[in-house]
Amino acid sequence: MSLEMLEKLEAKVQMAVDAISLLQMEIEELKEQNESLSTEAQELRSGREALEQDNAKLRDDHQAWQDRVRTLLGKMDHVE
Repeated sequence: MSLEMLEKLEAKVQMAVDAISLLQMEIEELKEQNESLSTEAQELRSGREALEQDNAKLRDDHQAWQDRVRTLLGKMDHVE
């Protein structure tokens, strides 16, 4: 092999190494971003579950108040 061919091969190998290094850095960034998004998604799921529980409690409270009002109105009807 001539020196010129070796230099061309070396340049191509160096370009491939550089490309691989850039892709590895990109993969690491994407892994970090994925981890961050996974954490955020978990926090959002927890928040949603808490809101669903609050909503269910408020619905139960609302139903209880409606029942109490109906009971009181029924008692008032019997008084008259």
